[in-house]
Amino acid sequence: MKIGEVCLNTNDVVKLANFYKQLLGIDNGSNDEVHQTLINEETQFTIYNDGSKKNNNNRNICLAFTVDDVDAEYHKLLAMGTEIIEKPTKRPWGTTNMSFYDPDRNVIYFRSFSE
Repeated sequence: MKIGEVCLNTNDVVKLANFYKQLLGIDNGSNDEVHQTLINEETQFTIYNDGSKKNNNNRNICLAFTVDDVDAEYHKLLAMGTEIIEKPTKRPWGTTNMSFYDPDRNVIYFRSFSE
């Protein structure tokens, strides 16, 4: 069994999708206000609005992305005006992690592994 899709439900698909497009350095060529697929690999990453009002108070899930250079991504996020939760920090288990909020206040982690 494989995870087929991670989907963020939102009130504003365009705003959230544009944040992730800038964050991930991708362009899916879409401005759809209901559904956008941003990554279409083994596991899809989508932004969706099912027509219901979201309260943006879901604190039961976070997303973690493995990146090459957490420090470079940190500076990119600062330039984007992103709210940082924790600056890049070296962990005892060998990763450098940081966390921040996306526009819907989902908690997002970036991590890189020491070589």
